[in-house]
Order: sequence, then C-alpha cells, then structure tokens
Amino acid sequence: MCGIAGIIGKITGRNRGALARMGRAMRHRGPDGEHAWESTPDANGDGVLLVHRRLSILDLSTCADQPMTDPVGGQTIVFNGEIYNYAILREELLRGGQSFASTGDTAVMLRALALQGDEAVERLRGMFAFALFDPATRRLTLARDPHGIKPLYVCFARDVDGDGGWSVVFASEVRALLASGLIPSPRVDPGAVASVVWNGFVTGPNTIVRGVSSVWPGEVVTLDRGGEVVGRRTYWSIPEAKPRSGLGLAGAIGESVKLHLCSDVPLGVFLSGGVDSGSVANHARRAGNNVDTFTLAFEEQEFNEGEFAKSIAAAVGTRHHEIVLTEPAFVADLDAACDCLDQPSFDGINSYYMSKAVRDAGMKVALVGTGGDELFGGYRSFREVPRLAKLARRTRMAPAALKVLGARLVARFLAGAGGPVTPQTRWAKLPDMIAAGEDVLALYQMAYALFLPTFQRELLADGIDPLPLGLPLALEERLRRESRSDSVLRSISVLEQRLFLGERLLRDSDAASMAVSIETRLPLVDATLTAAAAGIGEEARYWPVGRKQALRDAGLIGLDPQLFERPKSGFVIPFDRWIRAGLGASMDELMNDAPAARAAGLNPAAVGRLWAAYRAGGPGLYWSRVWSMYALMRYCRVHGLSV
Repeated sequence: MCGIAGIIGKITGRNRGALARMGRAMRHRGPDGEHAWESTPDANGDGVLLVHRRLSILDLSTCADQPMTDPVGGQTIVFNGEIYNYAILREELLRGGQSFASTGDTAVMLRALALQGDEAVERLRGMFAFALFDPATRRLTLARDPHGIKPLYVCFARDVDGDGGWSVVFASEVRALLASGLIPSPRVDPGAVASVVWNGFVTGPNTIVRGVSSVWPGEVVTLDRGGEVVGRRTYWSIPEAKPRSGLGLAGAIGESVKLHLCSDVPLGVFLSGGVDSGSVANHARRAGNNVDTFTLAFEEQEFNEGEFAKSIAAAVGTRHHEIVLTEPAFVADLDAACDCLDQPSFDGINSYYMSKAVRDAGMKVALVGTGGDELFGGYRSFREVPRLAKLARRTRMAPAALKVLGARLVARFLAGAGGPVTPQTRWAKLPDMIAAGEDVLALYQMAYALFLPTFQRELLADGIDPLPLGLPLALEERLRRESRSDSVLRSISVLEQRLFLGERLLRDSDAASMAVSIETRLPLVDATLTAAAAGIGEEARYWPVGRKQALRDAGLIGLDPQLFERPKSGFVIPFDRWIRAGLGASMDELMNDAPAARAAGLNPAAVGRLWAAYRAGGPGLYWSRVWSMYALMRYCRVHGLSV
C-alpha cells in the first residue's frame, strides 16, 4: 500500500517540482521511502514523470522499490496496493523461464503486464491502482482494481502552454493534485456539492475539485504521449447470478482470507463483534495463523461491543486487544481525523480511530470485515426497497397522482408537524418513494437520501442545481446497466457494492487508514468471492433477508452461533451524544459562518436553520445530516476552495 503520482508533459524543473510536491503531500501513504523517475524526453521535450511513496509490506528490501522498471520489457510502473495471488503468478512465470530480483508482488505484476499487455490485469487478484509507462509506444496505462478499493484521480489540462506545460496529472489523492500547483485556480465542483447534500459524500467519477475525476473501478485507460485517451475498457463487472461450481462459499471465503494474510510485517484483524469481522478472524485463525484482533470500545454502553468482541476472540482463539475511545480522546484527535479525509464525507472518522489504535499497537497491516452486508443482504435496504417495489407493482393500475396524494396524507400524519426544517424522517420521504414507482435505483437513492428533495434545494446556493437521484449522469447510466436484473435483491446488492461500498466506505477507509500509515485489507471485497456468492442462488444467498445466513454458515464454522444472536448494530462512534455534549460547541462557529457556507456552495440561511433544528431535536435530523454539511464546509475552508 503506497501513494503514486505522475505527470504527462514537459520534462522541466517546473514539472519536477510539481511531482516532488505531490510526493511530499502523500508522505503518510508511504513513510518508508520516496523515489521519482522520468522517461527520456522526446524531440519536443515531452515525457512522463512518476513518483512513488512506499509503505513496505512485501519484500522489505530495496529490490522492491518503485518506480520499478522491468529488465525484460523496459516498462516502468508505480503501483499502490497488493496482489494477493502474486505467488501463484510468480510460479507460473518461473516455469516459463522468467526470473525476478524481488520476492514481492510488484515485480511479478510488472512482468505479467510486460509479457501479456493489459490483459494481464484480469488475472490480478487484489487491490490496486497503477500507472505503467511503455517506452516502445510512449503510452501510459492507468488501471484500478475491480471494486475500486484503491483510488486513482486524474486531471486533464484545459490549456497546455508550450514551456513547462503538462497534459495529464494523476495521483492517489485529490489533495496531492491540489498540492502539485498545476491546477490553475482550483474550484469546487457544483455537482459534488449537490452530491454531498443528497448522499453525504461525493459520488464518482467527479470529485470535489472541478476538472478532477476518478478512474472507474475495474477500468483500464490508455493515454498517448500527448495525454489523449486512446483506449478505455471495463475488464470486470459484478457478475450475474448464475450457478457456479468450485470451492463453495466457505472454501471461497477461506481462500480469500488466506491469500489476504500474505505479509512480511506484523498483521492484525479489526474485530467489531459482528458476523463479518468474526468470519474474517475465524478463517484467519483456521488458516493456521496466530492472530491479533483489535476492538475499539466506548464508555457509552449502548455503543460498546467490547464484551461481544472479547467473547468471539476467545472462541476463535486470538490474542485480543481492546482500546477504549473516550470523548476527550476523540475530541483531541478530531482535527487530525477530519483532515485525513481526501474528500468531504460524513463517514470515515471511525476508521481513523480504529486504524490509529492498531498502528499504535505496532501493526502495519489489518484485515477488516467490510463487504459482507453488501454481498449477503445485511442492510435495511434489502427489506424496504423490495416492499416498495412490490407495492408499486400491485398498484400499477391506480393513477400515479392519486397514489402520491395518498402518500402525502399518510406522511403528513406520521411525520409530524414542521419546524425550522420540515421533518426529514423516512415517513416524510414516502411521497417521493411512491412517485419512484418500480425504479429500484430511484427507490434505493431516496431511501439513503440525507434530506428530502425540497430541502436539498433550500440547502444549495443559488445557481447550483440538485442532482437527479443524487448521481452524475455517467454514474447513473453505469449503475443501471450493471444492476439490471429480474431480481430486486440482486439489483440492491449491486447498488450497495457500487455506491455505499465503492463510493463511500472504500474511499473513506483508504484515506483514514493511510493517514496513519496502515494497510487495510478486505477479504470479503474480492472479485473471486463475489462470483462465488453470485453462484449460490438468490434464496441461499439472501434469505432470511437481513440475517446473512449464508455468511454465518460459511464464515463462522466451528463457532457457537449464539455468540452472534443479537440485533445488528455495526461499528458506530457515539457522534450524536458527543455533539450534543460538547463537540457541538466547536461546530457552532462554522455552521453559522455565512461566508464559509457560500464558499462551499450552500445557502447560509438554510444551513443555520438545519443546525438550529438539529440542536432542538428536529424529527429525522440525525447527526449525519449536520455532520455532512460541517464536513463539506470544513474541507473547503482547510483547502481554500470555493465554488
């Protein structure tokens, strides 16, 4: 796990300086080393510059340093992530007469790409984002792993000057691109503001910075010497539900966990006390490893899963560590936690505190249980969206206007009276959800919307339009293609994997963990395991809905089922209590700062009313509603951005 950046442009002091600034801005991603490389310039002085920040995990020697040039093909790579099946690929290449100076995964990946071209990407099992320069064609290839665990951001120049110019700049973080100094007068993307107001985070491919976009998960992009896109292909999509033979689900989970354990440095497991992380810890122990597990506990007992995690750790047989996070300790590190996020989001803070605790304990790698809910139907959306879709099917013949009118009457009765801000409860969403009919994507997005569409319009500054469904058109089209299915549950699973997981959890957890220089690995977010889950059939995979019985059966082998018989809670920091108890005082200044709201693309009056209504206990105004606005305004202030 590392940080990468690069430039297509003139080989000049100006661009070398920009490259160095990007490297320094990502020191947290790779404190173990930094190296830069540049290609031989062509007749016009153009070429490619690459920089790599290293967090040493596999092959701790200098033989694994990057940028790495393949001695056979001459290609040079910068790579962020881990290839978990590298030992298998290495053996195949050795049998074919290849040899390697490094024992790590980068050299294997590079040789495979050198010999097989970008088709080799389809055989890589892991999390990765890389840039590969081929001196023979003078082309640069960018690629991301299937689920988008590793980030990769690109900015194309609007105007390329003739002296010291550039055409493309890319990096593992948006903040590194800002630090380059190459983006003239960076501005906030209005669509990103609308996305935060709907979702609480920025949805790709756009970013918070206008003109900066993300490479799609599962995509390979080829750029020529002038920075023009000359090739773009999607090499992986979430598989359709088709019966498959193979290891079976338990075997697929066990294999994935075992592959994710490869490391030349100390490794631990985040254990929240639930089915997902319990499955990962269980299979890690069954793989024959001595396992250290870590749980973040709280003094507030309703949020504390410490005792549950301790019981599970004892049953699995791990060396267990419990770290208690108090409100004073939380507040003391809050600025660092907020600053770790690469883009505005109401999530990710919890990952920072967990990652910091594990890093402080001497671990450099941690396995997490993220991904089980999305694969096996653990979220409330798997119950609520199908109910609404079924209702829409049964009432197809009823006039749409009449159905919406009825929903408004029900909502008005159940949602309660309005105040400074109209109620933002689930019942208040009912008219918009009824209007969505059988459109699963629209129903899903309405279920997750932070605010009703009417209040979103109030929150957005003049000149910024709400996003239909809270999604950029390119993302909406991609989601509709990939989630098209006769099964509503399968469609929801795709949306959960691509939106909640791909656009929020993965990005935020990457930023939060890398802020403290720890590599988080996700055995349940694995392309092979995703295919195995798709092959077991809908009833076996999802039913009973919300219970994740398939994961329980396959992941908790040998454990007492009663250890996990309690309501789903998840790993949640007691934000609401802490905001109301003391944290709110530090938020108050920013939430009432009119210039800060306008700079972030928000209406100051509406933000002020939201904050006042939250503090007064307004219906449906959970902490995530106000925190999302705070995170957006704070990010723009810290980075000097405005619309």
